[in-house]
Amino acid sequence: MILQRWGFLPMMLLLVVAAITGATANPDVKDGCQERCGDVIVPYPFGIGEQRCAMNSNFFLRCTSTDDGHHELWFGFVPARHISVEEGTVIIDFVPAFDCYDKSGQQVRLYNLSMDLIDPYTISESRNMFTAVGCDTIAMGTNKEATSGVGCLSLCTVNATMSKENSCSGSGCCQTSIPKGLKSLNITVQSLRNHTTVSEFNPCGFAFLQEKVSFNLSDWPLSRTPTDFDRSNVVIEWVAQTETCEEARANKSSYACGINTNCYYSDNGQGYRCACNEGFEGNPYLEKGCQDIDECKDAGKRYPCQGKCHNTIGDYECKCPLGMRGDGKRGCRGFGIITIIISVVVGVVGVLLLLIGGWWLYKIMEKRKSIKLKQKFFRQNGGLLLQQQLSSSDQGYFQNQSI
Repeated sequence: MILQRWGFLPMMLLLVVAAITGATANPDVKDGCQERCGDVIVPYPFGIGEQRCAMNSNFFLRCTSTDDGHHELWFGFVPARHISVEEGTVIIDFVPAFDCYDKSGQQVRLYNLSMDLIDPYTISESRNMFTAVGCDTIAMGTNKEATSGVGCLSLCTVNATMSKENSCSGSGCCQTSIPKGLKSLNITVQSLRNHTTVSEFNPCGFAFLQEKVSFNLSDWPLSRTPTDFDRSNVVIEWVAQTETCEEARANKSSYACGINTNCYYSDNGQGYRCACNEGFEGNPYLEKGCQDIDECKDAGKRYPCQGKCHNTIGDYECKCPLGMRGDGKRGCRGFGIITIIISVVVGVVGVLLLLIGGWWLYKIMEKRKSIKLKQKFFRQNGGLLLQQQLSSSDQGYFQNQSI
């Protein structure tokens, strides 16, 4: 059994196994295995329906069904809401511990709870917080061996609105982190004055584990009393096996990682997990679950490429455009083909302009040279004397005409 609880458990469990059949093409599950229970996808190494669909009995979950067709996935005795292969987590629903009093200070309701996990599961210390809500509330949590624990004190004297803007700093609400590597936690709630001074607006105190990102203080008004629908999200971490990667690889028959994968240690130090190698994606716990990514389908967006993309197994190549050099994934240097064409055109036009300008300048110089040469020959051949004689003759002619 994955998870056990002690103490009064005000929750009825459904024991009717869902009769859902049929193969699935989902790459996250084994061939022919059921891929989901209700709205929850159940990826391998987890499995439902048949024992063969899970890696081993510790990963086999129950899927129940009601007469109205509603399905519920069970992680031991509590509902499971989400399973992540990438993060190695299961998010479960867990009820809070509480104690309630009437106006005279008489205790009318009390519920302390215990959580006990087996390998390969631990309570996530990085994703959860230990939380207490109330104006007269002492909350404590210890592991089964009583060697590790948490606790906080929440007090207040007047009614206050619990909202997202409020911080759990001890006035109406308190929070604290939990130890790393916890596999069990017994949560108890007590009161200093049996709520006698605050019973009008705060008859009950609550204590619970809660996923950090989903915690909303506005869900916990001071006037709240327990109901059968009280739940908090708790993140449970899991590993493939509780041994080192070296030990796991040495025994290929039990090694949990498929091809194109790597083995890495979990953050909580309880064992190893599997991940697809870079350039591959899929479910690393299935034998052929990690498939090559065609980076060229998303080149320039998710995968940088300034040139022509070519997919390879586990990677991709990116060649720079013609006339440029470098790695197209990181950046190309030089001039591209368009730039080269523009440069050539500009260069040709510039040369043509120079040639035309030079030809025009040559013609002007030749014309001036010809004029000067004619003037030189004119002077050398008596042109000036002849011009003077012609000028004198013209003057005498005009004088005779006037007489």
